Amino acid sequence: MDFNNCDHQMQYSVLNDLTKAMDGEHEAICFYEMLANMAPKASMKKKILEIREDEIRHFHMFEHIYFCLTGCQYHPQTQPTYPKSFLHGIDKAFHDEQETVDFYHSVARKVHEPWISCAFSEAASDEQNHAVWFLYFMQVCKN
Repeated sequence: MDFNNCDHQMQYSVLNDLTKAMDGEHEAICFYEMLANMAPKASMKKKILEIREDEIRHFHMFEHIYFCLTGCQYHPQTQPTYPKSFLHGIDKAFHDEQETVDFYHSVARKVHEPWISCAFSEAASDEQNHAVWFLYFMQVCKN
């Protein structure tokens, strides 16, 4: 992407979306580490840690795109929140993942560079899969 030839509004929009994505991924990485340690079953802990690894991969992918566009490293601007309980945490995770799917799909549709659009679409697919796992965990824990 020749970022210098893009209109300034599009440049701002893409960078804003990338920083929002990286902040969200960073928050999820921290949140899921704590959530995994609260899991009542080893199998749940293992799956949450696998989801966390996906979030780390997404963060690095978005960080790489940001660096390619700006020549600068990005440092997350969020303070992580922590779950009050396992059930509260998986409920929050489910809703956050669903909102992230919508956000990533909207970015993928508006970005004109295929490699950036593809990165957001790939991450959206992963986030949808994560949401399904958290929904499953909610059902298991409520029964």
